[in-house]
Amino acid sequence: MIELFTAATPNGHKVSITLEELGIPYQLRVLNLGRQEQKDPAFLAINPNGRIPAIVDHGNGDFAVFESGAILIYLAERAGRLMGRDDQERSRVLQWLMFQMGGGSVR
Repeated sequence: MIELFTAATPNGHKVSITLEELGIPYQLRVLNLGRQEQKDPAFLAINPNGRIPAIVDHGNGDFAVFESGAILIYLAERAGRLMGRDDQERSRVLQWLMFQMGGGSVR
């Protein structure tokens, strides 16, 4: 089971959309950013940067992953989907992932 720590932000939404697309069961933990819950010591143990999103994969030794792009890659690789079947497809996926993470826009 994946535990998703998130809030209603674009980066938070990316992970929940990916979990839904992959059909991976997860438990949602919504943090109140206005109350600085992302700075609580319990959350900082999961993500020392104190930012959302973050996941804990309880099915893989309680492995924690933070940063939206790293989480998306982790989930896709664990599910065996979305990353491409060969080096070129994987590279294309990663190129677009890095583009959107950098706030890029098509001109």
